[in-house]
Parts: sequence; C-alpha cells; structure tokens
Amino acid sequence: MGGWWISDNWSDVNGPVMVVSWLVWVVVSITLHELAHGWTAIKLGDDTPIRSGHMTWNPMVHMGVYSFAALLLIGIAWGMMPVDTSRLRGKYADTLVSVAGPLMNLGLGLILLVALIFWEPLAEGYVISSFTVADPLKTNLFIFLKAGAFLNFVLMLFNLLPTPPLDGGRILMNLWSPYRRLMQSENGQWIGLGIFILFFVFVIDILVLLSNELVFGVMDVAQGLLFPSMG
Repeated sequence: MGGWWISDNWSDVNGPVMVVSWLVWVVVSITLHELAHGWTAIKLGDDTPIRSGHMTWNPMVHMGVYSFAALLLIGIAWGMMPVDTSRLRGKYADTLVSVAGPLMNLGLGLILLVALIFWEPLAEGYVISSFTVADPLKTNLFIFLKAGAFLNFVLMLFNLLPTPPLDGGRILMNLWSPYRRLMQSENGQWIGLGIFILFFVFVIDILVLLSNELVFGVMDVAQGLLFPSMG
C-alpha cells in the first residue's frame, strides 16, 4: 500500500526537486488556466470574473482550500472561474471561453518543451562552447522544466475530455445540441458524473502516457536534429 505521495517521492534521489516542481507547476498552471477563461470572458462581454474578484494572481482565489488540501494530500487539484454565459457576446462565445483554458496549458507546455529541448545542450556546452552548467542546477532545472511541460500537456488533454464539468464537456454541449439536451435533462448530472468517473478511471493513465511520450519524443527528435553531436 502506498503512503503519502510527498513522503513516497521525497526519499528518491531527485525526489525533493520533483515534489517542489510538481507543487509549483500545479498551482501556476491552474491559476493561468483559470485566468485564461476570465480574460476571454471579459473580452467577450462578461465582467463577472472582475466583479467576483477572480481576476487576481492569488492562486487561493482560483483553487480554494479544498483544492489546495487535495494537492497536498494526493497531488492533484482543480480551479474555478465564475462566468455568466448570458452576458457573453457571440454565437460561439461560451465555446471560446471554454477552450481558452486548455489553450493556455498548451501554450505553457510548448514553451516549457522548447526550454527543455535547449536546456541540456546549453548546460553541456553544445550551444555556447565556453558555457556549461554543472549539477545540481543542471539536473534540477531539467526536472523542473520536464514536470511543467508534462503537467500542462496532461491538463490540456484532461480538460478537453467531453464530459462536464470539464471544458471539453462544455465545448461539446455548445457544439452538439443532442448532447446538451442529454446533459441538461433530469438525470443529466448523474450521467455526466458517471462519464467523468469512467474517463478518470480508464483514460487518465492513457493521457499520462501520451504526455510523457510527447515530451520525451519531441525532445529526442528535436535535439537529434539541432544538436547531432550530442549523440
């Protein structure tokens, strides 16, 4: 039986760096994800994010006590951005607001992946021959960038799953009226909950694997093309 995730990982060689990196990136990524929803909603006519006090960099406002407690206890968390869809302008405004969060995670993931691709060659002198970085900074920053890229790709894919309360569920409801009617029916919330649980149990491992393969696959290919002498 596993114990507390922090203590389980802390004892590994690079465990403290991995734990701190994970905690930092979960908080930063969720905060930016929710702010992306808010910025988009404001642009499309809804000032609810401002009036509710959610347009802030304070992660506690976006995540709340229970989310932070879950992060510390089991390593996962969630956030919230209040939006009044009736105030949005445009036929696809709600869809744009919904997709803004996953797009933020995609952008963060790509930025960190590019940094990850160049960090190891830079640290080992393949970019600037007179410049190298020794351990522990070399390894610690590699772990930090890897954790951030991996997490953001997982968050993007997970939030696009087509079930409420995830962004993907809201997007599908906006674009496919039969699905919207099903989710808004008398038993819709229970159907949505059931679909969410099934996705969480059976799909999350696939998303983790895909994200991991994406990060390391792209990094290996890009480094092989840009820095062939590393091989």
